Amino acid sequence: MTQSVNLPKVDDFLQELATIQQKGSKRVAILGSRHIPWTHQHLIELLSYAMVLGGDRLITSGATGTNFAAIRGAMRANPDLLTVILPQSLERQPYESREQLENVIHLIEHTENDHLPLAEASAICNQEIISKCQQLICFAYHDSQTLLKTCQDAEEQSKVVTLFYFD
Repeated sequence: MTQSVNLPKVDDFLQELATIQQKGSKRVAILGSRHIPWTHQHLIELLSYAMVLGGDRLITSGATGTNFAAIRGAMRANPDLLTVILPQSLERQPYESREQLENVIHLIEHTENDHLPLAEASAICNQEIISKCQQLICFAYHDSQTLLKTCQDAEEQSKVVTLFYFD
């Protein structure tokens, strides 16, 4: 009996290796759950701060929790290296994050998605974010359907994906 094994393509592996070893600026997306403890938010903020200080361009969305922490760190390091893509208009964002988002230089709103449920608008937004990055760092729970789907889509597009689970 012959078993088939799905091995990554050599080209995909070499592309991932080149991205990891790349010197200079990379386009890194950080996405994750809204509902995370303060200690995790602080670690994510430090990670994004360090990455932007190192010259990486950071892309994220505007939700509370993970994305809020990533924005806070990037804004402290270099606001010009941060791009925030919102799934809907700024007015549809949680009140607690609007003030921070108003200070983002590169802010993209998708008012055309205001009529959609947030989960659907977020899925569309996440697709745009991964299309613009070389690497995705994601913080999720095992039942975070939208985020896990985003990671799977990023892997299918040969992006370097680092997935951290909270649970």
